[in-house]
Amino acid sequence: MSIESNAPVSPPHQKTGILLVNLGTPESFSTGDVRKYLREFLSDPRVIDIHPLGRFLLVNLIIAPFRSPRSARLYKKIWTKNGSPLLYYTKRQNDLLQVLLGHHYQVEFAMRYQSPSLNEALLRFRDPLFRNIKVIPLFPQYASATTGSVHEMIMNIVRKWQVIPEIEFINNYCNHPAFIKAFADTGNRYHPGQFDHILFSFHGLPQRQIVKADYGNQCLKGMCCESFTTANANCYRAQCFETARHLARTMEIPLENYTVCFQSRLGKDPWIEPYSDAVIRKLAGEGKKRLLVFAPAFTSDCLETLYEIGIEYDELFQKHGGQKITLVESLNDSPAWIEALKTIVLTG
Repeated sequence: MSIESNAPVSPPHQKTGILLVNLGTPESFSTGDVRKYLREFLSDPRVIDIHPLGRFLLVNLIIAPFRSPRSARLYKKIWTKNGSPLLYYTKRQNDLLQVLLGHHYQVEFAMRYQSPSLNEALLRFRDPLFRNIKVIPLFPQYASATTGSVHEMIMNIVRKWQVIPEIEFINNYCNHPAFIKAFADTGNRYHPGQFDHILFSFHGLPQRQIVKADYGNQCLKGMCCESFTTANANCYRAQCFETARHLARTMEIPLENYTVCFQSRLGKDPWIEPYSDAVIRKLAGEGKKRLLVFAPAFTSDCLETLYEIGIEYDELFQKHGGQKITLVESLNDSPAWIEALKTIVLTG
């Protein structure tokens, strides 16, 4: 006769899944692939937050058909032997982080738009041995159009699973000491004190999007982003200023020697200010000759850093009397950034 034991059976070690998510990139710099990417990206209601019919007509009849050929030419200028810089460096971050974390973790990466898709990456975590998943969007500052969209898509995917694991979403790490240190380490190699002025250029957003996220009724009123408080802690613009303050303090850049600005605006609606191109023209007019530009909204180099800042803004600056804009590269696969990702994984 056998006697059943009521003692709990120790399960095998359960891995933790780590999911790194970046925005996305065309599969190639061909016009067709760029058009496909733009259609998916701009059809997201969190990116262009207008009436669905208006968004469909705007994207499919105006933006995608007319913008794709020009964007394809720009992507060609930044394409490398490894393909898309953003895809290449995101994969490098994934692989290097896996080595640091070891076999108790499984690190996967995905793009919000295009490949590898979120659905593909999440399917690798459906094994019951995954006790939980930690999602780290590769956007240091939270915006509905980036981190919010990633979180929403993941929830839409996993809600259909029979067993839904514990999922932890990292909202932002705009002032996380490890992130700040990694970017400052990169920036210090350029000796910021030797430049006439420093720009912290962040990706822009329509003003209406940050106003919609304002639960403290203070957005865009007076000096609303000059300090970081519980009232504006969820504001993208406030988080950008917070990042810049920490970077400037860490690199010992005086307040009067740097400007926070916003790039990549699209359309005629007002976007958050000041605009990077307007600031560059103003500084050139004041006689500034050498600018050092950080892009702390990006953790991998991409079209917005390599072309918009590194080429387009440099040409604009020289056209108005400046000599040279120097771009501080993104975190990419720097050892300090991989260590920072490990710290974010372990401490949140």
